[in-house]
Amino acid sequence: MNGLSAFLLPRGVILTRARRFSSVSTERLEFDKFGIPTEVIQLKREETKFNLKSGEVLVRFLASPVNPADINTIQGTYPIKPTLPGVGGGEGVAEVLETKGSKLEPGDWVLPGLAMSGTWRTHGVYEEGNLIKIRNDISVESAATLMINPATALRMLEDFIPLRAGDWIVQNGANSAVGLAVIEIAKIKNLKTINVVRNRENIDELKAQMKRMGADEVLTEEEARRAWRELPRPRLALNCVGGASGTELCKALGEDGVHVTYGGMSLKPVIAATSHMIFKNISLRGFWLSRWYKEQGMNKTRLKMISQLTDMIAAKDLSPPPLNPIPFNQFKPALETTLKGFKGAKFIFKM
Repeated sequence: MNGLSAFLLPRGVILTRARRFSSVSTERLEFDKFGIPTEVIQLKREETKFNLKSGEVLVRFLASPVNPADINTIQGTYPIKPTLPGVGGGEGVAEVLETKGSKLEPGDWVLPGLAMSGTWRTHGVYEEGNLIKIRNDISVESAATLMINPATALRMLEDFIPLRAGDWIVQNGANSAVGLAVIEIAKIKNLKTINVVRNRENIDELKAQMKRMGADEVLTEEEARRAWRELPRPRLALNCVGGASGTELCKALGEDGVHVTYGGMSLKPVIAATSHMIFKNISLRGFWLSRWYKEQGMNKTRLKMISQLTDMIAAKDLSPPPLNPIPFNQFKPALETTLKGFKGAKFIFKM
């Protein structure tokens, strides 16, 4: 899947000598109102003619994952609300097919630069300034999934507290896509990780898999509660669960530690004991990648981060999360189960 040969000519394309795509068979997952995703999302197919304006780029999406934020956006509960009718999806990788007055060229791979831009589609037209060019010698799966989970992991490891080689961090939900990226990036940075997961039938298999990825300690929530006193005191805690699980991370932190919440799967508030705040002087912070992207725009910091991540991928140090590829016409199972636990793999639309 690393090459371009399988993607250069989409179905239904009429190709002229000028490499103009006069008519293209397109598909998209569209919703015209907010609500239950399986009820409001519709698969739309049509022949589309594209007449590009100066600075516009026609792309064909190669793959687009299904993230929890995508589901929340369709429900209308996410802070970002697209104009209706909207197309689902906020992440993916696309190949440039045609440009007009752009430095991009056919065959280039690009990522959408705007949040929730509607990536569950086969084709789209974007302004050049809203696309980020990336190297195209990495896997389609890695490219399609690097903008949210690995980016969240990298920012949290770099932006909240100075970490040195040998420092420990702790995280819950450690087998999530973000959690797995944290493990791999921490290994690159020579950081040590304590990883907390929910108990399950295949817990030994999961622990072994995470250890192979570079995890130093993998504990169930029950094991972690009994082990905090014997474990090293982390300087950074990453919380995507909330509730009692988030409180446990406060117990684990050392003095002057920082507790960063980036999700709330339990739908329960984050609570820190008064003693943790007073006697250990821990700090409670939050992180939302979409806000970070909005603040950065398309500046050098953002582009450098994308380059960092793609270089990690090319070096085989950063891998995509477990993925379950599906076509557009099988979208309902993906929408129904993405917010549920123990999925085992993230759904991804492969075009």
